[in-house]
Amino acid sequence: MATNRFVGYLESRKNLAGSACGLGGLALTFTGLAGVYWPVVVAGLYGAGALIAPPERPPLPDFPDPSAQLEELRADFTTLRGYLDGVELPPAAAGRLTELSELLAALLDPGWVAEVLARDPEGVHALSRAVRQDIPEAVDTFVRTRWWTRLTPGTEPPERHLERQLTLLHEEADRLAGTLREAEARRQETHTRYLEDRGRSQ
Repeated sequence: MATNRFVGYLESRKNLAGSACGLGGLALTFTGLAGVYWPVVVAGLYGAGALIAPPERPPLPDFPDPSAQLEELRADFTTLRGYLDGVELPPAAAGRLTELSELLAALLDPGWVAEVLARDPEGVHALSRAVRQDIPEAVDTFVRTRWWTRLTPGTEPPERHLERQLTLLHEEADRLAGTLREAEARRQETHTRYLEDRGRSQ
């Protein structure tokens, strides 16, 4: 550990800057300008160089880029669909879940849509939350609550909450799709203005 720190310091900016200034002190010594105090001059210049050197900048953490995140999210979405295929839902809730799944599949489909999505970190986060948290939680809570409802009839049907939750998630995904669509529309308008400005300048 101490050896690693020593080697790290030898390669640091402070040591390199100090060494460069120290070499300047040796040059003064050889020309006779430093006199008998040349060790002090060399050490002082080394210390000054080490002090003025910019601090070491730690490397940035190597987080996966949005494209890699989408690849992982697609795999998780496939796992989620496998789980949902094994759950029996009422027809209305099953229909809403199918609509939501189709919209999410379209947003996650590899291609230009995913490229647009990759430029929207908030959108990637929203999809990740829906796939990995919101949908599984909604369905699992329904399954568990339905079992208790059978023991205590007369309470509010749990499918109403599930249908409402799936509707809200679909609305959220639909808003994301609208945001991505608007981003592409703005990109198209920007390119049109660029071509118009270029034509006027010729």
